[in-house]
Amino acid sequence: MPVIRVSDLTAPGLDDYARLTDVVLRRLSEPAGGLYIAESSKVIQRAIAAGHRPRSFLVLEKWLPEVEHLAEQFDVPVFVGDDDVLSSLTGFSLHRGALASMHRPALVPVDELIADARRVVVLEDLADHTNVGAIFRAVAGLGADAVLITPRCADPFYRRSVRVSMGAVLQVPWTRLPEWPEARQMLSARGFHIAALALEDGAVPLDEFSAAAPERLAIVMGSEGDGLSRAAIAAADTVVTIPMSRGVDSLNVAAASAVALWELRPRRTSSPPAAS
Repeated sequence: MPVIRVSDLTAPGLDDYARLTDVVLRRLSEPAGGLYIAESSKVIQRAIAAGHRPRSFLVLEKWLPEVEHLAEQFDVPVFVGDDDVLSSLTGFSLHRGALASMHRPALVPVDELIADARRVVVLEDLADHTNVGAIFRAVAGLGADAVLITPRCADPFYRRSVRVSMGAVLQVPWTRLPEWPEARQMLSARGFHIAALALEDGAVPLDEFSAAAPERLAIVMGSEGDGLSRAAIAAADTVVTIPMSRGVDSLNVAAASAVALWELRPRRTSSPPAAS
């Protein structure tokens, strides 16, 4: 576990942490480079517990004791510096103390991921990494089995997504779907009923739908601006809507996911009372 004091921002190994606030650069370079950034010792710990391997660590001097016990498992560099130096490198203050450049695990094939699932969430073309992270946290907390994302959906392993999810993106199984209608064929072949949340004429209110919800259900959520595409709605078995009041037509997609997941959670059938 070599500890390297950072003085030269062009030193080998620091490129992973440069200009982390540049969304376009990170969106393009992190997936292609097979890396993602984990932020805070708690998230780093969850990433390692999930079996992900770090390539290096970047730590504020005072936070080094928090990270040493994690880093000592790996023969990778631990870059250490003060806040001014590391902020110049990353573009923001490391008030959570530590970052780690992590190797991305290979994506699991869709069919394998959903083989035993009962509830999955499908995210179509979400652009906001904060929303993606919040949805993963809702999925983890409310008991869905997996998340499937479309080819143009924001990256769940983007730094902000991981942070907002409180590490849930490292715990919840996820992978990428192909485009519709191929995605529908994959879900239907595994027996999933596809429920699209959308503002459509004739949509079924969520509470009515949940009263007889199918055993295996894929809940499809659309992008922040335009909602679901026509292809996604056409692929759905049922279009579902959350009834609103006071002239509000819809919720933020992350809030809507939590409402839908709670309402559509699998119910356990109660056992009949024991005979006396």
